[in-house]
Amino acid sequence: MTLLDLWLSHSIPMCLLLQSLVLMALCFPSASMCPKVCICQRDSHLHGFNVTCSQSRLKEIPPSLPADTVLLRLDHNQIGAVPDQAFHGLRFLRELNLSYNAVETLGEGAFSGIEATLQVLDLSHNRITSVHKDAFARLKARVIVDDNPWHCDCALQQAIGGMAHNHEAAARVLCRSSEVHDQEGRPFLAVDTDLCNLAKRTTDYAMLVTMFGWFAMVISYVVYYVRQNQEDARRHLEYLKSLPSKPKKPDEADDISTVV
Repeated sequence: MTLLDLWLSHSIPMCLLLQSLVLMALCFPSASMCPKVCICQRDSHLHGFNVTCSQSRLKEIPPSLPADTVLLRLDHNQIGAVPDQAFHGLRFLRELNLSYNAVETLGEGAFSGIEATLQVLDLSHNRITSVHKDAFARLKARVIVDDNPWHCDCALQQAIGGMAHNHEAAARVLCRSSEVHDQEGRPFLAVDTDLCNLAKRTTDYAMLVTMFGWFAMVISYVVYYVRQNQEDARRHLEYLKSLPSKPKKPDEADDISTVV
């Protein structure tokens, strides 16, 4: 028999029924708040929900999550991207587990809106190769980034530089590939080269080579043009020399004899 049946049969007072409904609303989130593939449980100590979506074959982050989620487990799924502001409405979120997914890159606003409250961020065992230079800039959380195929470049160097409070995490970043070939397979913190200046120098060299190529092409064209004109002039002169001289008229010869 349900609470409503009891009330209709006058077995319990109306106030007790309302109290029971309030308790149920507090202890169990509505279906519209909790994604179908997840389990949402209220944490009385943290005054919010623990939302578990582990091993649910998710390919993207669920769009509808309880606004007062404090712990969110999305590990062991197939999530390939973290869109900007994906967690923007979760202003009480303390722990976010995205480990064992297929995330390849992180944008500037991937964790926008949860910077102030987030305490633990697990990104281990993904496919992350690159991140925006400001992806972790405003985070105060402990970030776990183990076992990702990092490409060590200028953006990553800037991102790691913004994680001064996460020295342990930065120490675990290994370069799967790098702008500096002899750094491959080494810890990122062992890279003593300024990759941003290296990229700038590489760009400058490329521009210099390009400009030199254009200059050489212009010089070659000018030389070709001058030589071609000289050759045309020489041929025209030879043509003029090959023409027969104009014979004198008989009247002109007689006039000359008379004068003599």
